[in-house]
Amino acid sequence: MSGAFYRVGEGHVVVQLRLTPKGGRDALDGVVALSDGRMVLQARVRAAPDKGAANAALEGVLAKALGVPRSAVTLVSGHTARLKSLRVDGDVAALAARLAALADD
Repeated sequence: MSGAFYRVGEGHVVVQLRLTPKGGRDALDGVVALSDGRMVLQARVRAAPDKGAANAALEGVLAKALGVPRSAVTLVSGHTARLKSLRVDGDVAALAARLAALADD
């Protein structure tokens, strides 16, 4: 299950997330299965989905959880949707280990 919500690339991972804006707090809430069977990392942010504020907050939350600089996280797809893909640049082995730990929480 731990590898189902992210893909490993050369020098990066792409993480699949489901975002809840105006969620009361900034947090990652573990891995959940969507109705179609896909696995995603559940996230929530306090920011409203206005002018990219929620996306920016999500990038910050993921960067902090993975221990990478904010500049290493980029929104790849889902700019206006709840389901998003974020690219995280860095040491792939370390990122995969941190993502696996998030899935086990």
